[in-house]
Parts: sequence; C-alpha cells; structure tokens
Amino acid sequence: MSSARFSTFLTQIATALREEKGPELAYLLRPMSEHGKQLVKEFRNPTRQSLAYYEGSMEGPWDEIAIHYVLVVGHCAKQRAAEAFKEHCTLVNLFLRFFQANSGWTLPALFSMLRDLRDLAFDVCALSVSAGFADLDASARGQEGTANMEEAARIISKAFSSCVMDRCSPFAESRKWGVYYVVGLILKCYFRVKRISLAKNILRAIDANPDIPPLSAYPRSHQVTYRYYIGMLSFLNEDFARSEQELTQAYYNCYTKAQSNQERILTYLIPLRLLRGHMPSRELLDRFPVLDDLFSPFLAAVRTGNIRAYDAALDRFERRLVDLNLYLTLERARELCIRGLFRRVWVASEKNTRIAVSSFHAGLQCAGMDVSVEEAECYVANMIYKGLMRGYISHEKQMVVLSAAAAFPRLVNRPSPYALLY
Repeated sequence: MSSARFSTFLTQIATALREEKGPELAYLLRPMSEHGKQLVKEFRNPTRQSLAYYEGSMEGPWDEIAIHYVLVVGHCAKQRAAEAFKEHCTLVNLFLRFFQANSGWTLPALFSMLRDLRDLAFDVCALSVSAGFADLDASARGQEGTANMEEAARIISKAFSSCVMDRCSPFAESRKWGVYYVVGLILKCYFRVKRISLAKNILRAIDANPDIPPLSAYPRSHQVTYRYYIGMLSFLNEDFARSEQELTQAYYNCYTKAQSNQERILTYLIPLRLLRGHMPSRELLDRFPVLDDLFSPFLAAVRTGNIRAYDAALDRFERRLVDLNLYLTLERARELCIRGLFRRVWVASEKNTRIAVSSFHAGLQCAGMDVSVEEAECYVANMIYKGLMRGYISHEKQMVVLSAAAAFPRLVNRPSPYALLY
C-alpha cells in the first residue's frame, strides 16, 4: 500500500470487515505502518475539518474511525505524542462501539489498538519529564504523565468489560478469549503509574465471572503476562508463597528467546527462592549479566556466612533495590548469612553438640557486628525458632545444645520458610 490514497484505504478496511479478517484489520489501523506514512504525505496537514468531506463514506462508526486514524498518523509523523494519544483515545472508543456488537474475530484489531494506546500513553509519560515540558514543575509533569496513563487504563478497562460481557458469541468465537490479554495491558498501566491498588477491581471482576475459560486454555503469552503481574501483586503484598508460585509458572512458560521478559521475572524470583535456600546456578546467572551483577555479592555472602560482605552489598545497591522494591526482601535474607556464620562456628568447634553462647558472640564480632552477649543469644534463639538451627539454649549455663543429627538442616527442607520471616 506504498502508493495508497484514502479511498483505497477505505476500500481495504471495508474488505477486511466484510471478510472478517481480524489480523488484516489490525494491520490497517497501525499508526506507524507504511500506508499510514503514505496517508500523511497525501493529506500533509490533516484536520478534523479538512477530513469532514469523508463523513458517511463508510457505515458508521468506520467513517469516523478512518478519519481519526489519519489524524493519529499525522500527529505521530510530527512526533506530537500528546495530540496523537488524544485522537487515538477517540479512535479506540469508536472501535469499541463496533467491537461490542461483534464476535472474537475482532480481537486481533482490539489487541493492536489497545497496545498502540498504551504505547502512546507511555510516550506522553516519557515526554512529560523531558525538555518539552520544562515550563512545568516536577509535580505537574508527574501529574501530566499519570493522567494519560490512567486515561489509557480506563479505556482499556472498557474493552475488558466488553470482552467479559459477551453472552451471544459461540464459545470458540467469544470475545472472552481477549480477557487476559486486556487485563495484562491494564495492569501494566497501573504498575507504570504506581497505582496498583486499582488492580483489585479488575481481579474481582475476573473472580466474579466463572464462565470465563480457565487461564490454562489461553495462549501462553497471555498466561505469562497475567501470572507475572499476579506474582508481582502478591510480592508487593508480601504473599511470598503465592508470588513464587505465579512467577515460577510465568518463567517456565515464558518464550525461551524473550530474554528481557525472563529477566523481569527472575529479578523477583531469585530473591524469593533465596529466602527458601535455593541458589541460582552459575549457568543461569551467566545468561543474565544484569542479574549476575546485582545478586552475586549477596549469594556469595550467604554461601560463606560473610555478614560484612552482605551488609556492604546492601549499602552498595540500596538505591537500586529500593527502586525495585527488593530492599526489604534482601534485608530479610540476611538471616541466612547469619545462619552460615553460626554454621562456621559449629564446624570450627569440630561439630560439637554443646557450644558456648560466647563462641557465637565472638563469631558475630569477628563478622563486624558490635553486639552484646545477650544480643548474640537472641540471634541464636531466633535461628532455632525459625528452623535454621536445631537445638535449645541453656540460659543458666550460657550453652547452646545442638541436635546430634542435622544441627543445621538444609534450608530447602524447611516446611514453611515464608511464614517465619516476620
């Protein structure tokens, strides 16, 4: 369509609609396509008034959709993201009127349009903190970006409702097959503007509709995105068991060549597995240099019981860990490092079952922790309570009596490690 005119564009849309070709319709409505560039050259500076001539050239709402498409591609060509986003919002709302009256063949077009809507909102959000908005203060710039992302999420939520409420289409052609893809887009918008509390309404709507097909019946890409965000929501709510379960399934179902997606999942899955005593292999870390740089200092410190090195890594990566919402999680994993230190004390005592509290106190001091004997005793008691050591403390004799069998049980054998984090 390199030499297309608007009339040809309208004809191709009409053909795609008549033959119910969803992928072709999706392609025709892509803002950054080659035929879009040709339309920009044809109209040069299109306006709503200059395109009014084409009203009624197709059955509604497609005449309006085609007109707004030209306006969108015109703004995109001139890198006017805010204006392009505004026009695309109108375009999507018009399409939803058509979508609600049709079956699942329209899903490819819906997915494409919603994805473009999200991307345009991202572009506006990025520009809101650039030189183009230098006249606004930081607060106003943040509100500008947030408002557009929330508007995108609101429109995508309307598409979600249209998918869920399909009661007429045959099962195989139902709009319900778009539910989890659309939810993934909504959740991405909420995470982008840090309004994750809004996700509760969408998740309730899914739970309230038992006639939605099971998640396992959807394409794997839909499953992975949904499970990733559910895992992230669970992580932020400190439901670590659910988070690990969802992120693990997301990782194992993720396309093997989707390196960036795997890295996003592992950024949270590695710390969760660390809390359970599972260390990632060197082979895995070699595949993800960014994660290797971030986590290797912590993993090495846990393996050797080097508290000083662990604390140094927390200080070094503090800003990055806070931005990723990982700081508190890795701070909690510090107890595994203390457990490793106490095990070294036990090995140094020739694995004696009776070790003086003062020996553990000396170990902590050698590790750079300036604590009293009483505090050292508390650390030992905490290790025993959490199942990291087996034995008991004779407070009167200031002696730790360890189990003769598995005084330091394997971390992975603990029945409920997450429940003992607090």
